[in-house]
Amino acid sequence: MILSIMKAYESLKETLSFYGVQCNEPYYISSGNPIFEFPETAFRMDFYAFCICVSGQVEVEIDSHSYHIVSNSFLISAPSTIIRIVHFSKDFRMKLLFFDKIFLLKNIANPFFIEQLSLFRNATFSVINPGEKYADQLFAQLNYLQQQTGRKGRFIEDIIRTIIIHLLLEIATLVDNEKAAMAGSLQDVNNLFFKFTKLVRENALHYKDVQFYADKLFITNKYLINIVKKTTGKTPHEIIDEALLKEVCVLLNDPEKTISQIAIDTGFSSTSSFGRFFKKYVSISPQEYRKHQLL
Repeated sequence: MILSIMKAYESLKETLSFYGVQCNEPYYISSGNPIFEFPETAFRMDFYAFCICVSGQVEVEIDSHSYHIVSNSFLISAPSTIIRIVHFSKDFRMKLLFFDKIFLLKNIANPFFIEQLSLFRNATFSVINPGEKYADQLFAQLNYLQQQTGRKGRFIEDIIRTIIIHLLLEIATLVDNEKAAMAGSLQDVNNLFFKFTKLVRENALHYKDVQFYADKLFITNKYLINIVKKTTGKTPHEIIDEALLKEVCVLLNDPEKTISQIAIDTGFSSTSSFGRFFKKYVSISPQEYRKHQLL
C-alpha cells in the first residue's frame, strides 16, 4: 500500500482508492505485507486508524513530537491526525485497521461511544507498547477480523462491527493501564523529589555535591537531575544553592558572627569564594547585605 501527500477525502473508499487500495466497505484491514514506499511529507488520517507493528521499527512524527514504534507497539488515531514517516527499517511490517465512525455506530444509540472510551492519551492519538502478551491478543483479533471480511451473509456487517468494538475496548483497557502506570511513576517522582528537598534542607550547609544526595536516595546522579528538572525546571545544584542561601542570610543577621566565620560554617574554602557565591545570587556582597539588614 502506498500512502501519499496530505489531502482530505469525503469517504474511506475514496481515500483508499487514492492510495491504490480497492475497498468497497466502510472498513479496511491490511494483510501485514511489506510497505515499500511511504510519503516524504506529512499526511492526514481522514478516518479512525489502528496500526500495530508486526516486526522491525518505524519512527514517526505526530504533532511535531517523535515516536519510536517497535514490534508489538501500536498507534491508535482519530481523524485529522497528521503523521509523517521519518524512518523505517527494512524489516518493518504492520497490520492496519481503518474504519468509518458512521459505520461503527450504526446500531449504537450513543453517538459519543468512541470518545467516551478515552482511547487517546494525546489530543487525537495514543502510542502504546503493551508488551508481547497483550499484543498477541490484538493480533489474534485483527486476524479473526480479517477472516470475517471475506464472508457473505446478512449479519456479516454486524459481526465485523462487533469485532471492531471489542478490539477498541481492549485498546481502551491498555490505554487506561498505561495512564495508571504513568500516574504511579509520577507519584514515585514526586516522592523522590520530596525526599530530595528534605535532605537538602537538612544538609545544605555541609553538603553541596549533587552526588551526595543521589547516593542518599539510592539513585544515579543523572536520574536525580532528570527528576528535579521535570518537577521544577531547575537543576539539583540550583535547589541546593537556594537552600544554602537561605541559611546564609539567617547567619548574616547574627552580628556576633564574622563573615569569615560564616564562610567556614557554611563549608566554603575561603571568604572570597563565599563572597562570590553570595554576590552571584544577591548581587551585593555579604558585608553590604549585613550592613543593610542591621540598619
